[in-house]
Amino acid sequence: MTRVVVVGDLMTDAVARARYALARASDTPAIVTMHGGGSGANISSWLAVEGAEVAFIGRRGADITGRNRDMELMGYGVDARLVMDPERPTGTCVVLVTHKGERTMLSDPGANAALSPEDLPRDLFTQGSHLHLSGYTLINEGSREAGLAALDMARHAGMSISVDCASSAPLERTGAEPFLEWTNGAKLLFANVDQAKVLTGRDDAEAAAKVLTAWFPQVVIKMGADGALWFSNGRPDPVRVAAEPVEKVVDGTGAGDAFCAGFLPPWLEGKPPAEALASGCRLASKAILHLGARPPF
Repeated sequence: MTRVVVVGDLMTDAVARARYALARASDTPAIVTMHGGGSGANISSWLAVEGAEVAFIGRRGADITGRNRDMELMGYGVDARLVMDPERPTGTCVVLVTHKGERTMLSDPGANAALSPEDLPRDLFTQGSHLHLSGYTLINEGSREAGLAALDMARHAGMSISVDCASSAPLERTGAEPFLEWTNGAKLLFANVDQAKVLTGRDDAEAAAKVLTAWFPQVVIKMGADGALWFSNGRPDPVRVAAEPVEKVVDGTGAGDAFCAGFLPPWLEGKPPAEALASGCRLASKAILHLGARPPF
């Protein structure tokens, strides 16, 4: 099985799920929980639980939450290559979930913003392995050099490369043109509908995917309750797969990360795109049925 090397963000998620509509400038009853998070770390965890050989490269603080996240990753079976930052804390994300399930995230990258090229273990960048880069690493100016270095090392090693677009608002602040230039050479791009619109200006997922194949040989658009589609610049039509039915959404945090982790193993094995999409949708559905972005033990 192809080893997957993930470069990305490690966070602690403070998730506040409101029981009622938010009362502005007042109190709203909520359920508040703490979980491991960060797109890169989430994908690594789901990959490991699915049986993949996965290494995660990131940065954490010299604090109790950083130690907990490190141990958590190892518990899932991830080869966690985390550099300890002596000054910055482990990243934290406050996730506000409304009573209707809509999410707003307030992120403090902490140690993630100091990830540097020197933090990248050279022994992991070998021919036959696959690099998955979290878009947050490129969007954050502090870690951008490390993200670019990881892409360059993977290209020189002959590794296949996939990139996830991270989040629409910071992606828009960064700009579509720089992001597309930085990720040139990646074989596969993951984006949701909002992120694809930022990169292309197209509202329709299929139209956006067609535009993006000018930069990437293969594109996957995650469409939430509408499933997902895969498009290649060598095909006239996309491949679509419907989302698995879910009776109740407990928490959608990290569902997109779970999708990527479900898609990558069959895709790396050369399975048909429909099979990879179905695997991604299966994990995404599993993710939203429990509280937290990481897999349930």
